[in-house]
Amino acid sequence: MVCKVQVYEKPALTDPVLIEGLPGIGFVANIAALHLIQELKAKLFAEIHSSFFQDLTITAENGKSHFPINELYYYKGRDGERDLIILYGNTQALTTVGQYELCGRILDVAEELGCRHIMTLGGLKREEKVEKPKLYCAASDRETLQDALDVGAKIIGGRIFGVAGLLIGLGRLRGMKGFCLLAETPGLYPDAVAAREVLKAVCRMLHLKVKLSKLDTAAEATNKILKSFGIISPSIEKRKREPKFRWLI
Repeated sequence: MVCKVQVYEKPALTDPVLIEGLPGIGFVANIAALHLIQELKAKLFAEIHSSFFQDLTITAENGKSHFPINELYYYKGRDGERDLIILYGNTQALTTVGQYELCGRILDVAEELGCRHIMTLGGLKREEKVEKPKLYCAASDRETLQDALDVGAKIIGGRIFGVAGLLIGLGRLRGMKGFCLLAETPGLYPDAVAAREVLKAVCRMLHLKVKLSKLDTAAEATNKILKSFGIISPSIEKRKREPKFRWLI
């Protein structure tokens, strides 16, 4: 097995938007995606397993096992809302080859469901304390970039690592439009404040009626899941003392 997609249902969607929500800096995308899934009651329709995910299983007290996994959910918009495909999971692939394979399979599924637009989310790491996170963006084309600028984001220069960057680039090769939306964050813990700024922009662009009052609950759930997989340290101070490494946005 390299990358296997198990589809449970093929939903009938109208011009859906793919929203990416995998772990990265500040776990902004992870929190945002989980909150959308919970608030919209989005339905799971596919699971993705890859031999490039972490080689471990987490066991719970009740004897159940939890594996590294990516999931795809769908939501049928109501009253002017856009249809959505939401990518959620507890890991990204651990190698460059694995990342390309994973993104390719995700785009295969999305394209088959009529998706032509992609939104990837993430955090932009800042060393100093962030009181009110600013939003930054990069896009596949000028028109899509303007959509992001219209909700208050600024253009970012540099590199966007991981699925957040790859999905936009690979999607463009398939004729799909997309942009990456990043919020400033210290990046050391699941950042609900940064996720809130991203979600406000996403909801405005897609006309989603989503309450943000329970966002801290999604952040705490994200924290618990990621701790169990060893993705985040229980202590922020401990993380500060650890060697620096390349983050996946």
